[in-house]
Amino acid sequence: MRAGEGVLVQVLGSVRIWRDGQEIDLGATSRRTVLGILALANGQPVHRSDIADSLWGEHPPASAANVIQTHIKHLRRLLEPHRPARSPSKILPSMGDGYALCLSGGQLDLARFHSLVTTAMQIRAEGDERQAAALLAAALGLWQGPPFADVPALARHPKVIALEVKRRSVLARCGDMMINIGMAADALPLLEEAAAAEPLDEDAQARLIRAYHAVGQRGRAFATYHATRHRLADELGVDPGLSLASTHTALLTNTAPAAPARPPAAHPVPAQLPADIRDFTGRVSELRELDTLLAEDGPGMPICVVCGTAGVGKTALTVHWAHRARARFPDGQLYVDLRGYDPEQPASAGDVLVRFLTALGVPADSIPLDLEGRAERYRTEMADRRALVVLDNGASADQIRPLLPGAPSCAVLVTSRSSLAGLVSLHGAHRLSLDLLTTQDATSLLRRLIGARAQSEEQATAVLAEQCARLPLALRLAAELASTQPTTRLADLVRELENQRRRLRRLDAGGDPRAAAQAVFSWSYRHLPDRVALAFRRAGTHPGPSVGPYAMAALSGADLPEADQMLTQLTRAHLVQPARAGRFSMHDLLRAYAAELSEAEDTAADRARAIGRLLDHYLFTIVVAMDVLHPGDRHHRPQVADPGTPTPPIRNPAQARAWLDGELTTLTVVCAYAATHDWPTHAIQLSTALFRYLESAPYADALTIHAQALHAARRIDDAAGQAHALTNIGSVHRLQGQYRPAITHLEEALALHRQTGDGYGIARTLSHLGIVHERLGDYRLSVRYQEQSLAAYRQIADRYGEAGSLINLGTANGHLGRHDVSSKNLQDGLTIFHEIGEDSGEAIGLANLGDLYNELGRHHEAAEHLERALVLFRKLGHHYGEATTLANASTAQIQIGRYEQARENLERALTMYRDLGHRYGEASALNGLGELLHATGRPAEALHHHNAALALAVETGDRDEQTRAQHGIERARKSPGEPG
Repeated sequence: MRAGEGVLVQVLGSVRIWRDGQEIDLGATSRRTVLGILALANGQPVHRSDIADSLWGEHPPASAANVIQTHIKHLRRLLEPHRPARSPSKILPSMGDGYALCLSGGQLDLARFHSLVTTAMQIRAEGDERQAAALLAAALGLWQGPPFADVPALARHPKVIALEVKRRSVLARCGDMMINIGMAADALPLLEEAAAAEPLDEDAQARLIRAYHAVGQRGRAFATYHATRHRLADELGVDPGLSLASTHTALLTNTAPAAPARPPAAHPVPAQLPADIRDFTGRVSELRELDTLLAEDGPGMPICVVCGTAGVGKTALTVHWAHRARARFPDGQLYVDLRGYDPEQPASAGDVLVRFLTALGVPADSIPLDLEGRAERYRTEMADRRALVVLDNGASADQIRPLLPGAPSCAVLVTSRSSLAGLVSLHGAHRLSLDLLTTQDATSLLRRLIGARAQSEEQATAVLAEQCARLPLALRLAAELASTQPTTRLADLVRELENQRRRLRRLDAGGDPRAAAQAVFSWSYRHLPDRVALAFRRAGTHPGPSVGPYAMAALSGADLPEADQMLTQLTRAHLVQPARAGRFSMHDLLRAYAAELSEAEDTAADRARAIGRLLDHYLFTIVVAMDVLHPGDRHHRPQVADPGTPTPPIRNPAQARAWLDGELTTLTVVCAYAATHDWPTHAIQLSTALFRYLESAPYADALTIHAQALHAARRIDDAAGQAHALTNIGSVHRLQGQYRPAITHLEEALALHRQTGDGYGIARTLSHLGIVHERLGDYRLSVRYQEQSLAAYRQIADRYGEAGSLINLGTANGHLGRHDVSSKNLQDGLTIFHEIGEDSGEAIGLANLGDLYNELGRHHEAAEHLERALVLFRKLGHHYGEATTLANASTAQIQIGRYEQARENLERALTMYRDLGHRYGEASALNGLGELLHATGRPAEALHHHNAALALAVETGDRDEQTRAQHGIERARKSPGEPG
């Protein structure tokens, strides 16, 4: 039996030690205090000064150090009676100027409590409430009374107070779960104890009342409610709050008692609402109705569908209400424009879920690839939140359903032109039908927007309101047009609009308010200069959610100053609106009107040329940016001509990265548009040009772009395009640590490349297969693939590819212990990259040489090479390379004693890996932190990090990091410490 195996320590109650089933007498209270303070640290070192503070407060005796040492010696004898003299203690080792109590989770009831609670909440997140409740009940069963009950010195210790708070929280969660799953009778003893201990805690009393109600003891439930109500009035002078009052209502109506919302998640708190409208007018009754509908404290999640005709002000109302109600949703507000009525690019539920999960703090690598998996993870993340979800411009229940969080603590606001009967019938949504503004509200809005003239011409103002069909969008456009003609009487403008209405045949639609809106649109449009009118029509044809000056220049054939001026004029006319820095969006009704105008006034050839210029603009700018970032392989990018339209200045890697990062969302939408319309070749070229950038971009976007390219290539039976898209998809799966899907895509790509005789594609795919098998631990197979890749690159005289394969070959040979061969491979690859001026390749070569020197124990040389690599990666804005180099540099820094620098590097690397969704890198950084913690005398924390790394590495199949984690776990468990 290993030392300590038969030891059990109990602190959740009195402080006690059991060895081999027999309780051991601890002796003096002061010794219990020492053991208690060590147990409270849960494996982390405790400084002697902290022990002294617990024993004597601010006035320790001169002999404090000797007294503490005596207590430690006695405790060591009790815990390890068979330990040889002068051998280091394994259970109670010295660590620096303190000590640590090193027990497994099962040997300390406090550690077991925390472990059970953590596991229970993970299982709860997966949907198994019954098993989670059983684990929480087991955790509570470990408590034998107040913690450290016989150690008065620890009674007010902050960690003890926090522990008692956590027990109350666990008890509340367990009680709620047991009531939910029909086990309220089993929960009653715990809930009665909790309620008795906290007679003024309304939540504890409400929980007990719900339990009584659930088991049919309504008399006791009423008695508890009335007793609590009297106590609150007598002692605090307050009435029952929402939790207690709603429980009482359920009792009176004899309906199923609803559990309260779960405690809110701490971080992050998304705040995605668009800006509120400063001059919002009217809708008093509708706002009041939303207050009522979304304030219900029923058993389900409140959903409200605000429906009505286009332009009636649905978005303005919901956003205005959401801003008013923000305090009710402290865990965040999610917002998305679903673009449900955009005939070309409505937002998909899958893409929206990626945005939502990212905003909720889910690492990119943890976001599932399929819609169902994303929806399940989203519901899990929202389960403990009081949050508001605003789904604007939804078209159908199918588009909206995956975006419903499901938690009764959340609320959902949907806007739609449709009544969304499916949400109402199947999900219990309330419907608020939004009518036109009242005449009074419409004229009030015009007076606020136009000013004094509207006050002086009340009759004309009233007529203008009716001409605009009392639609807020139309009213704002009309008011802006009136403001641009300050010397013209409103009556004259009203007469002009009436003439315009008569000219439009569509006004025969029998009073359809949208017809009136189009009359106002047409009236506003007619007042635009010709070039600005063209810009308006072109804006309606852009496939993305917003347009910037360079894109407008491409669409309209204008120079940059003119494009910028046209967007400014459209903004002043309220025909477009600023979205984010330098970009402009359109109301969907105006977008549709602009597209309709383009169909009527522009020839098909004109429209095709405009879209062609736009796609050529994006493709050309991508190629320019990629040539700056990766000049060494420019000969493999699509050869595209300068479209002759303005392009942003991209002269250095920072500008290239900034443009690509800023445009990625638009490029993803544009690629999908090109793939599904008459531009499949552009979609294939976009993917081919972008693939190196996408290796360090969010992988969800990368997969979307490459998948669209694959779809486009299949549409036109382009085997070469399919092969490259499959290689790119495989490379993204590799970077995500999804090695089996990576192999599947890469092997399919390799067969197609060989079929088409594409030497470059063959070489590149072989290299990726080599990297995957290296990560899986099959180093010999990895070497074979890299040698084949190297030969293929040399056959086509591709020096960039040759250098990359040499670097990868060197890495694989290093794993096989062929250090001389590895060093030569790496040096040769580094030399080629330097000769062709490829900074990114040179950085990779330097980094890999640094790793080899680390392995050979040449840590100062390793640190020097890795520092040079880091400078290059940062110059390039290459986040993945920077993260990997930071993580690997820490190995050298730990070995040469630069612990603080190693810690900063590893924490930065871990954050970057998680942002990128790079699972292999995350495991590597966690292992690095474990090694650092072990080197600095903190084996318990090291063990935690190595365990986390092992879980990731096992999931991805990464053998290197598995082995590294297992070695770290073994080291941490065997950490000897020093005798005191």
